[in-house]
Amino acid sequence: MSPIDDLVRILKKLRLSGVFETLELRTKQAVEDNLSHGEFLYRLLNDEVERRDSKQLHLRIRRASFDHQKTLEDFDFAFNPEIPKPRIVDLATCLFIERHENVALVGPAGVGKSHIGQAIGHRACRAGHKVLYVTAHDLLSQLRASRADGSYDRRLLRFTGPDLLIVDDLGLRPLQHHEPLDLYELIRGRYERGSLIITSNRDIDEWYPLFGDELLASAAMDRFLHHSHIIRMTGESHRNPRRERSKSAMP
Repeated sequence: MSPIDDLVRILKKLRLSGVFETLELRTKQAVEDNLSHGEFLYRLLNDEVERRDSKQLHLRIRRASFDHQKTLEDFDFAFNPEIPKPRIVDLATCLFIERHENVALVGPAGVGKSHIGQAIGHRACRAGHKVLYVTAHDLLSQLRASRADGSYDRRLLRFTGPDLLIVDDLGLRPLQHHEPLDLYELIRGRYERGSLIITSNRDIDEWYPLFGDELLASAAMDRFLHHSHIIRMTGESHRNPRRERSKSAMP
């Protein structure tokens, strides 16, 4: 058995087989640049660390189930200058996740609430946090279905477990049947344990009637707002900007 064969066996046992991806390159570099044994080993193992970090990041992003791969770098803040860029950039540091704080992104359709929410989620993945994105409709539909098949607790845990849960488009329609209670249970289950980003076309004071019960609304909203950042986004719709509407109206 050759030394290389022995090395393969040892690296596989140590679960370091990825080292072979850069071993030849680093060996050549060590000879050409006269690297010390320590420097050669550091660079080789650092390649493995970066490879694993990249793999874990890809896995976190895939499990987050983002609707689109949106980043803050893609967002045109100049399009709607009223949007509070400094506050959003501050949220993108993800310190609010470590403090188990919530975020509400509220404003009219098309101003970029979903984009910003998912962009912050993408940053959270890069910071090593477990993230899950879901529309409010899908969230409530899954919980409703889980009541029928007896998997409610397990399904609810899927939404209360991640470090950051992003719920998109809350309030597009009135909550029905058990949905107000489901939303309350979600907020209660995440309270001071994980962070929640909710986007909505409705302003905060319009969330209370969604619950259909004053006590339930108060219990849910008190928890959500206790540690929260309210970001109001205003301006034109990215999907149908005024200047394009003006052009289409010209004879």
